[in-house]
Amino acid sequence: MAANQYSPLFRLASQLLKYFFWLLFGMAIAFILAWGLRVFYIIPILMYLLKQFFMPMGFILLCLITIAIILESWR
Repeated sequence: MAANQYSPLFRLASQLLKYFFWLLFGMAIAFILAWGLRVFYIIPILMYLLKQFFMPMGFILLCLITIAIILESWR
């Protein structure tokens, strides 16, 4: 398969997925550091961010990937 054979929407969705996983990885590191350093007051803030920011962003990203896969399969 040649480079750039995928549609721009599929490439955008895969890039967004990569950065979304990097954000989740960073949140996991922050959670582990907060737990290890006994900074327990930061953990509710991290959980709030996960609920209010990352879950809707993950759902939108999942929908975008689904649309990209369907459009790519029609091509």
